[in-house]
Amino acid sequence: MLKPSALILSNKQITALEIITILAASLFPIFVRQNYAANVYLAWEGAYRLYLGQIPYRDFGLPMGYGFWIIPALFFKLFGPYLATLIKAQAFINILSALAFRSILRQMLVNPGVRLLSVGLYIISFSFFNIWPWYNHSVIVFEFIGIAFILSYITNQNTWIRSISLILGSFFIFLSFFTKQDAGALGFMIVVVLMTYHSINTKKILPLIWFVCCFILVALCFTLPFIPYNILYWFNYGQPPHSTRISVFDIIDAFFGESDWIKFYMMIIFLTWVLRLKTHRKIIEDKIFILFSILITGILIEAIILKVTSFTDSNNNIFFHAFAIAYIASYSGINNHINFKKIVSIGIGGLFIILWWSPKLWSHTGGIISRHLEQQEISDTNEVSIHTFIRPDPHKTWTTSQTGDISKWQHAPWKVFQGVAIPESTIAGIKRLLDNSLIRTKGKDIKVLNMTEITPLAQIIGYTPETGPGISLWYHKNVGVFEKQLKEYETKIYKHHYDLILFEYIPVLNNFYPFEIRDALKANYLQIDSFPAPRDLFLREIEIYVRKP
Repeated sequence: MLKPSALILSNKQITALEIITILAASLFPIFVRQNYAANVYLAWEGAYRLYLGQIPYRDFGLPMGYGFWIIPALFFKLFGPYLATLIKAQAFINILSALAFRSILRQMLVNPGVRLLSVGLYIISFSFFNIWPWYNHSVIVFEFIGIAFILSYITNQNTWIRSISLILGSFFIFLSFFTKQDAGALGFMIVVVLMTYHSINTKKILPLIWFVCCFILVALCFTLPFIPYNILYWFNYGQPPHSTRISVFDIIDAFFGESDWIKFYMMIIFLTWVLRLKTHRKIIEDKIFILFSILITGILIEAIILKVTSFTDSNNNIFFHAFAIAYIASYSGINNHINFKKIVSIGIGGLFIILWWSPKLWSHTGGIISRHLEQQEISDTNEVSIHTFIRPDPHKTWTTSQTGDISKWQHAPWKVFQGVAIPESTIAGIKRLLDNSLIRTKGKDIKVLNMTEITPLAQIIGYTPETGPGISLWYHKNVGVFEKQLKEYETKIYKHHYDLILFEYIPVLNNFYPFEIRDALKANYLQIDSFPAPRDLFLREIEIYVRKP
């Protein structure tokens, strides 16, 4: 019979479980088949350009900093410029992400058992399904790393650790801003409020001043070298030709019209404050409580704003769940009734988390089962069921018919695609392209404009992506490329500058690839082929153009 003490985990055992969970969940995607996903093209090309030694803003422009591409580019150097390398890079980012979250909770003195469950919730709700690098995710990770270091500065007593933490915290908070402006700016504001409270609490203004100075110094180191390369034009701080995505009405609309969980947490947290104020009259002197309260308030506000400003993908702001649950479990009094170090408590808590997030898990694991059942059982469309009461619209443009069942995508024969599946029709189209006499004749010296999602063609064919002050890293009109650059591209097309042009036509998306470029191609180049792009939604054709004879 087990002794009662054997049913309770020690702090070291809980720490070991946290690390094992973080590593297992983060590394798992490396060892299973993955499908080519939307927006992978951007992660690959930015990292590839840095891998080749190209310099941002001099060789290509982008409306934000290059922070997002630093880790993928470093992994390209280590493992080669392949799509599988991006999965490895994201696994590393996910490890950093979960460790930063754990560090924040540890410094907020969260009960180790609650911390373990919160780390599990953070992984299952936010990081586990981020298989490919994406800037809307990386910006949050850098922000949390920065906040973790800043909290270390505030709570640690060792002078050296505090100094290093302040420098690293400033670095990662700026790196977050230099990855994407919206979340990065919100992260900076959260840290400023934390440091302001710390200055008030210690009656010393220097900590806040030191942080601001460190942040400015890091910012200057990152930006001054690029002033000659027109970074002030490319970097979006709301100036023309850029436009801000901040809309007060949209934020209010997202809050009142949606954001159910955020409002629920806000109400619970407010009640927690009221109850705690009644029982703890000197609440303002509880430094950890105030710091955690500032942090959770900032996290929830940030989640509301990011729903509007960073809307792809839709789960970019979902990190707030784990923070809110950790905070509520710490201060609602539930700790007085449940021993979260007990194996039974942790097991039941883990089961509840899995059941809570089962839709997300089932969407990845249940899809194959459901498709198999549909093939076997739903043969008669005259029978009315949940699967058949809506008939498919043959005129609908957002169909998956071109690329087929995503579970039947295949591994392409080129090393850059190793371990990653794409549609068979896309593979066939790429093979036809590679067999073209133009590519066989010119090889890596061919002049290519690739306005598609299969940017790894640069590595397959061997050509170097075009460089120059008017070249954009991606082509979404008024997001990554603007009227000035589009006119330059059109001029080159009129002058037949390129040997080969690939254009992706997605009529449902608003100038995701600029329609005016397609019009210019239709008038000045010869279309020789087309095949489906590797997307599982929308009509999306990759059109191949060459000079007219």
